[in-house]
Amino acid sequence: MRAVQVVGPGQIEFVEISKPELKPGHVIVRPRYLSLCGSDIHMLHYHVGHNYPLPVGTTGHEMVGIVEEVDAPNSGIKAGDWALTLAPAQNAMTECFMAPQEHVFVLPQGTTPQVMLQGQQLGTVIFACKRLPNLVGKSVAVIGQGSAGIYFDFMLRRMGASTVIGVDQIEARLQAAKQFGATHTVNNSKVDALEAVAEITGGQLVDLVVEAAGEPSSINLAPYLMKQYGHLLYFGIPRALKIEFDFRVFFSKYGHTISNSGAAREPGHTSTKQALQMLARGEIDVEPLLTHTFAFERVADAYEMAYRRSDDCIKILVELNGG
Repeated sequence: MRAVQVVGPGQIEFVEISKPELKPGHVIVRPRYLSLCGSDIHMLHYHVGHNYPLPVGTTGHEMVGIVEEVDAPNSGIKAGDWALTLAPAQNAMTECFMAPQEHVFVLPQGTTPQVMLQGQQLGTVIFACKRLPNLVGKSVAVIGQGSAGIYFDFMLRRMGASTVIGVDQIEARLQAAKQFGATHTVNNSKVDALEAVAEITGGQLVDLVVEAAGEPSSINLAPYLMKQYGHLLYFGIPRALKIEFDFRVFFSKYGHTISNSGAAREPGHTSTKQALQMLARGEIDVEPLLTHTFAFERVADAYEMAYRRSDDCIKILVELNGG
């Protein structure tokens, strides 16, 4: 079977590997759709150099597919089920994938797999939101309006934030943000973000800044937008191994700062399960964010579009095994 392997910074190859042999407590899934996010770009372009080539199947971790084989008694998983399958090692960009049964979530009947696929990333956002303070009546700026940033817009409004300012340089993403809870948007390719946020907040700046882009410039921008003693969440996977950082501004805000990832290691996977429930119930309509789909053979083009953020892309899907 075929799999993708990252062999160097920005370089992938298709390789032929053997199908995995089923182990007790595991499930073999045939991936049908994967979607891309910032951590894929980090693994492809910015991983520590001496770690290349990366393991076969890297980089892919947002995956839905059809269960092919099961050795997991009493799990409720059976062959033929559609399932969201977690891949914490980001090695699921392959035609056949084996996962422990606790990483396999059978999709409810009647749901759309491409939609339910978004439960993985939405789950990571929910997982991060659990670490945030009470936001009722508070002001927030979300830097980066890709799919993760837009999911933050949605969740932060649900958590009671009265002002959610989406910041991005792509107008199509800012327009999408308005559909998902952003009360204001700032195109920081056209205006100064600090001046714009200060105007929106009457000079107060915001109680919370979520950095969801991972660009060195946005990582540096985040402390500027936060009021003193505010909160700062670094969520975007950095698009660099090392960056220059304006520590003077960061220090002078005396804020509460956290970074967050690792939802796939959450005990009980409660955030992922909550995301899947929200999608199944129609509490959030993610279809407008699914802007592009590429065949598996064109996965290199998908990665390049995600890296460049070109063609007004938001969420890019890769389609395997016959669509």
